Amino acid sequence: MSDSLVIIPTYNEKENIEKIIRKVFSLEKELNVLIVEDNSPDGTAAIVKNLINEFPDRLFIEEREGKLGLGTAYIHGFKWALKKGYEYIFEMDADFSHNPDDLLRLYDACSNQGADVAIGSRYINGVNVVNWPMGRVLMSYYASAYVRLITRMKIRDTTAGFKCYTRKVLEAINLDKIKFVGYAFQIEMKYTAWKLGFRVMEVPIIFTDRTEGVSKMSSGIFKEAIFGVINLRCMNIKKLHRKDKDK
Repeated sequence: MSDSLVIIPTYNEKENIEKIIRKVFSLEKELNVLIVEDNSPDGTAAIVKNLINEFPDRLFIEEREGKLGLGTAYIHGFKWALKKGYEYIFEMDADFSHNPDDLLRLYDACSNQGADVAIGSRYINGVNVVNWPMGRVLMSYYASAYVRLITRMKIRDTTAGFKCYTRKVLEAINLDKIKFVGYAFQIEMKYTAWKLGFRVMEVPIIFTDRTEGVSKMSSGIFKEAIFGVINLRCMNIKKLHRKDKDK
């Protein structure tokens, strides 16, 4: 069994899902994949189930009743991964905006370089984003700057969704207390890990916007990130998010 699991949430990703799965399985390190599928009407689940026949020990699917949000999809996947005993748990999009080759660099950061959380960072070495309109680049870049200002985190790409967690980080966080579902979820998880004293490392990547399928970004998700950060700063994260080991 592999020590690593890549969690990929899906909703209407029929154009990308088979290609991204096959690409992950082609890497030199053995990585397993868990698809958290939110009842896509386009047949994404059927594609995954067909591939499971080909990769029965490496590919898994968890189906949910509807589109319940990115954060809850990852929380579902994290809990599944912990139960199955994985040591390294990745977040990755299905649309190739995250280059699967970079999974190996995130793994190396955690397994060999001492990181507890490795972030695939668009902004650690300038701005490395391809195919985004300038307005969206500026919105994302300055949103990260705003998060740094409010939270005091020394992380350049605070909203990044391409990450590797070591098992001990996810075991330490009370996942049931994570409250946000969109981009704010990504910020909350980083902030919680940082406040709990874990080492967070940024690994430079090039982010390429999807060429197939439809983006799930919305104004509501962005507003959650902007206004949710203030709530994060005010909360006692250690008290609310650390698991109580005495129970």
